[in-house]
Amino acid sequence: MGISMILKLKNGVILIGLLLGGWASYSTYTYFFDTAIPQVSLSGISDDDYYSGDVQCGVKSNKTGDISVWLDEQPLINRFKIGASDQDQPFIIPTKTISNGKHAIRVELVDKSYRKNKVVINRSFNVDNVPLQAAFVKADADYKVFQGRTLHVQFQVNKEIKQACISTLSNTYQCFPESKGSLIYESFIPITCEETPNEYLFSAAITDRVGNMLNLENKFQIVLYPFKKQVIDIAPEKLAQEKNEAHITNDDTKEIFERVRKNSPREKLWKGAFCAPIDIVRVTCEFGTIRTTQHKGRYAHKALDVINRPKSVVWASQDGIVAIKERFEAGGNTVVIDHGYGVLSEYYHLDSFANIEVGQKIAKGNPIGKIGMTGYATGYHLHWAMWVNDVPVDPMQWTQQTF
Repeated sequence: MGISMILKLKNGVILIGLLLGGWASYSTYTYFFDTAIPQVSLSGISDDDYYSGDVQCGVKSNKTGDISVWLDEQPLINRFKIGASDQDQPFIIPTKTISNGKHAIRVELVDKSYRKNKVVINRSFNVDNVPLQAAFVKADADYKVFQGRTLHVQFQVNKEIKQACISTLSNTYQCFPESKGSLIYESFIPITCEETPNEYLFSAAITDRVGNMLNLENKFQIVLYPFKKQVIDIAPEKLAQEKNEAHITNDDTKEIFERVRKNSPREKLWKGAFCAPIDIVRVTCEFGTIRTTQHKGRYAHKALDVINRPKSVVWASQDGIVAIKERFEAGGNTVVIDHGYGVLSEYYHLDSFANIEVGQKIAKGNPIGKIGMTGYATGYHLHWAMWVNDVPVDPMQWTQQTF
């Protein structure tokens, strides 16, 4: 072997020795002086979510160390060695071996340093291994509804659910608890005045918190309603006067009302039956009446016109939030109350407003104004309307205890 080769081997050995020595020094340093907390992630379990069956979980860390897992303070994994890796170290939570309801998991990782740097992850979750069951409250009921009215459907479930909706008439309608915490869910399906009388199917799609799905099906009948006819005349001077005094013209009214209905809160703000907003002496125009006027032609009057003494009090027909308080060209002084879930009541032609403001909560029976004849009105009366999921319906039906 030549001298040059021997020198190269010698230098190589020295270099390896230096590298090994440096590595040993670095390892010794990090072992004794590493204070960095391990970065640990837990997959498969999210806070306050719902799970069933065997839940596949994983732990990933940027450091080597020992991992321990506790389920409801009982050890599930004890000091399992984990390496720094991009891959999850898997483990399983067998939810069928524990009770339904809320549980807690704690993951602890201790690294390999002298200081035993530690990180802890705490999460709560819910177990639901109960099979989903549901049935219509009126399973054998003969569902019938007139044109222009509302179909009220209720079903009962055996546990809290994530969501439910009813599909019919080419639309989907949200379901919600009858009251807070109730296992009876309901939906209100508006039937337009123009809907063809016939028998129709409806189905309820129900999904629980862990993704199980159940479908209920039934049918209902839309019944022909004999809408009346009416002809009225409004003086041209009255139309001109209202256009001048209105804050909002007819051109802008539709957009404002559509925006309010669209933004109705996904919360049931009312409870029980509605009430009439005045002591009704007489109904001067029934809901759905086919009305003819010189300025609008022929159209369906989709509200109730009711009367009492001029300038007598008008009150809220149910709990809700004041959504509109404004002077419109056709409606005159108008108040709209949002009852949640797309259910709104509207009060037109008020003489004056009560001390209320848009956005405030209002209780059933609270005054909102006085009977007037502002807007396109030929005499003192209240135009009382209800909208459900962007469809006008007969408000008197909502005052019935059996509804």
